[in-house]
Amino acid sequence: MANPLERDLDHVLAETAALWDALRGARVFVTGGTGFFGCWLLESFLHANDRLHLGASVVVLTRNRRAFAGKAPHVAVHPAVTLHDGDVRDFAFPSGAFTHVIHAAADGGMVATPQDRLRMFETIVEGTRRTLELARRSGAKRFLLTSSGAVYGPQPPELQHVGEDYAGAPDPACAGHAYGEAKRAAETQCALNADATLEPAIARCFAFVGPYLPLDASFAVGNFVGDALRGGPIRISGDGTAYRSYLYAADLAIWLWTILLRGRPCRPYNVGSERALTIRELAETVRRTVNADASVDVALRAAPGTRPARYVPATARARTELGLRELVPLEQGIRQMQAWYREKAAA
Repeated sequence: MANPLERDLDHVLAETAALWDALRGARVFVTGGTGFFGCWLLESFLHANDRLHLGASVVVLTRNRRAFAGKAPHVAVHPAVTLHDGDVRDFAFPSGAFTHVIHAAADGGMVATPQDRLRMFETIVEGTRRTLELARRSGAKRFLLTSSGAVYGPQPPELQHVGEDYAGAPDPACAGHAYGEAKRAAETQCALNADATLEPAIARCFAFVGPYLPLDASFAVGNFVGDALRGGPIRISGDGTAYRSYLYAADLAIWLWTILLRGRPCRPYNVGSERALTIRELAETVRRTVNADASVDVALRAAPGTRPARYVPATARARTELGLRELVPLEQGIRQMQAWYREKAAA
């Protein structure tokens, strides 16, 4: 019987069958290969490459070969994969031409101090500049930037779903909005570099669930699944009233490959689910799905009269222009994540 990840990769391949001829014989460069996005992109790329005999290859930028091999050993030793050492801000360019470049590097680490926040900002901005320069010099025509819904700034509570034409933005004078401002700068760099020879595509990513999502980081659904797997309680650090939505990781991979290969240059596409639920509802969903005996603990009470925050995309652009849709329901995605982590623990 196929393991949970293999079933997911078969799902990705079935839904992207018409795309992969564009990558036959391709040489792809990827940043952020050990991150959540990067792992899914590499897993799905190698799955398609092996099943369809594409004869493609991928060069993965990494700051730590040992960490990469520890997280995804089968990827690190795959014959189609070459690891390239370097920091995304100033890495030496590998030799040879590339057909596609995917810039999926995240913020470079946890943000706990002002110095961390500055490092994060510089990593996103300088990393995008450097990766675009590689794409230009290597002759790559298609480029994918994994941006973020943070570029819109705080979503107005009355706006149920935020679309790509929303003109809001983070407060540039607020250090806490550095991530969103850095992603805006990254998108601007894509626009400045776009021409007939280089076509940057932009995916504005929201929230996700699935294998490879950490159980002990700043991702609520990952923390909730981790709590439930350990027997509970499932802990909500806030008041549980904020609204989020979660797209399953295999669907994320389908969307990202489609945007890379078919998205209009410099036309951002929101990537996420439109199914909004509160953090409390999310915790209860995880409890019912993973461990019905676990309790849900909410740290804070909602302040009277406060309208819940929202972080929920409108995805009509991706649906109408690219034919994309959410295929895996949240509950199924949580079960798949649970099965994958349990299989890892048993290995």
